[in-house]
Amino acid sequence: MAARKAGSKPGAKAAKVTPATVVATGVGKSIDGNVLLRPIDLSVPEGRCVVLRGENGSGKTTLLKILAGTLEPSEGTATVDGATADERDPAVRRTVAALIGSPTAYRDLTLVDHLVLIEATWGRGEYANERAEALLETLEIGHLFDRFPHELSSGQQQLFHLSMVLSRPSRVMLLDEPEQRLDTHKRALLADLLVERKQSGTAVVVACHDPELTERIADRVVQIIPG
Repeated sequence: MAARKAGSKPGAKAAKVTPATVVATGVGKSIDGNVLLRPIDLSVPEGRCVVLRGENGSGKTTLLKILAGTLEPSEGTATVDGATADERDPAVRRTVAALIGSPTAYRDLTLVDHLVLIEATWGRGEYANERAEALLETLEIGHLFDRFPHELSSGQQQLFHLSMVLSRPSRVMLLDEPEQRLDTHKRALLADLLVERKQSGTAVVVACHDPELTERIADRVVQIIPG
């Protein structure tokens, strides 16, 4: 096996019998003979969170990109609700929200402008401004609603990037080290938000190095073995 399952979180309730939302079967990635991700199986049902652990370069980000449909595996298959994980598929785009690297931001749009644009893009224009401001308040950056992204500190930028993902309608959320650049209080806030999304039925996959955040959100931990 290329990955070792570290077991369920102590005290976690048994998963309901629901269709797996995200499935990777024998998924691996190599480029010019360099192994970026050893073959791995992964299944994440609705309303559950899997945390990916592993040293830098083990393939966590590569796996998330494959699940998001932005990177084609060299072997194996990755599916979202039974469809091949491919960002060009409108159904996959409607289902998956991902924070893998820094999302595109525009210098001439404020924070709230970005969120309203995202809402409108997904057909939720009515009351978009109110929802955007409420989300920024929840992330404790509401006072920055009229700032431009380049005016933010690194921690504020990370919260803004998270807001761009959280504002999207989605049933699958993929996050690559969302805790980076956040202090202890903000990490606890992030944990609350992810638990809330999980309880609403969202399938969540997170690459995370923080043991406390992992303890809060994970139903299962998967250790990625380097190639």
